[in-house]
Amino acid sequence: MTDSKTPDPRLRGDDSRDTSALSPAQRRAVDAFRFPRPLAALSALPALVAPALASAQEVIQEVVEDVAPIVDKGDIAWMLVSTLLVVLMTVPGLALFYGGLVRAKNVLSVLMQVLAVFSLVVVLWAIYGYSLAFGSAGTIIGGFDKLFLSGVTPDSLAATFTDGVMLPEYVFIAFQATFAGITAALVVGAFAERIKFSAVLLFSVLWFTFAYLPIAHMVWGEGGYLLDKGALDFAGGTVVHINAGVAGLVGAWLIGKRTGYGREAIKPHSLTFCMVGASLLWVGWFGFNAGSNLEATSGAALAFLNTLLAPAAAALAWSAVEALLKGKPSMLGAASGVVAGLVAITPACGSVGPMGAIVIGLLAGALCVWGVTGLKKLLNADDSLDVFGVHGLGGIIGAILTGVFTAPSLGGIGDEDFSIVSQVLVQAEGVVITIVWSGVVAAIAFGLVKLVVGLRVPEESEREGLDIASHGESAYES
Repeated sequence: MTDSKTPDPRLRGDDSRDTSALSPAQRRAVDAFRFPRPLAALSALPALVAPALASAQEVIQEVVEDVAPIVDKGDIAWMLVSTLLVVLMTVPGLALFYGGLVRAKNVLSVLMQVLAVFSLVVVLWAIYGYSLAFGSAGTIIGGFDKLFLSGVTPDSLAATFTDGVMLPEYVFIAFQATFAGITAALVVGAFAERIKFSAVLLFSVLWFTFAYLPIAHMVWGEGGYLLDKGALDFAGGTVVHINAGVAGLVGAWLIGKRTGYGREAIKPHSLTFCMVGASLLWVGWFGFNAGSNLEATSGAALAFLNTLLAPAAAALAWSAVEALLKGKPSMLGAASGVVAGLVAITPACGSVGPMGAIVIGLLAGALCVWGVTGLKKLLNADDSLDVFGVHGLGGIIGAILTGVFTAPSLGGIGDEDFSIVSQVLVQAEGVVITIVWSGVVAAIAFGLVKLVVGLRVPEESEREGLDIASHGESAYES
């Protein structure tokens, strides 16, 4: 024990303990305490505590990494409802809208085509579509790592737009399956009333595989070319509407015009069906757009509000243009305006403000009137149900204007350094890629279908009506 009159050697500064194993900074710190100089001792504290801080940071990082991802029941419930709403859009919404637009002798054929194509694509989505669209990273296409949903279990999770917040992967698979299904179903409206049922099915398989899946991956998939370029497409302006519109236009050209087109009156047989169908589309579109937020948050609320405002503005704009040009607004025009507004706001709904949504709706409603009249004549195509005039043109309008109204100065949620010019150029690139890709694939697919099963029904079958000729039944018994 040290004598009380003899200072502790550690206090005298003559502690002879070996410090050779310490780092220079640590030796200086020890010396500062062995030879007391208050300021020197204080300045040496960081060197002493640095290893402890580094160790603490490593522990914190490990804890953060080990924290389980958040899977919120509210998000799951919202996404399940959204998925159901997109199914409602297609069957019966789209089916009734298209069914009302054709003649009475063809209504069942259109209902059947929409139902069959949607069902076919949903099954193909589970077999290989999901893997190619959202599997491994790739510039143009995913991989086969999730073929037949390999490795997907009830415990598998899919990412959302918030770090650490996840969804059951089954929910994400189901939601995206409905997008693929309705996109392929949209195409059939362009060549309704004259195409073989077998041709519709075979074309849908080819086009879904080689057009829809690559574009979906490029826009939404990990490593996708357009995603990495910064293209904005919240819910499918390019992936769904431009994609389907261009394929439909190519089909209308290659299959040819309906018998009697331009010489006989070809009128919608039920505007009531059209109104009901358009209304169901509008209701279902809330799941389509707001569901694309993947979470029940303020982002979904913004998309929801924009999905309410844009089609309302478009319906008013279409009706106003019709009143000016024809003297009377029509029910068909108002319903078509609703759809045009829904199409145009689709890519923008999650990034533009409410006033931007109204402007987009007004422009889409007015311009798509020209799309189904003047543009249709310029293209010289019998696009039976105006798939390109509404979905193609409306999708282009929406995609480009997304680059404008996402700007914070115009009410959007873009970053402070958001550049309208730069973003519009990126949006335009996405539009061009989608038009070219879908058009080329559609042309090749229709050519192959023509070689294998043929495209058109015989003229006598067309005059009789596809309900009887293709399905052996009639919607309205006399």
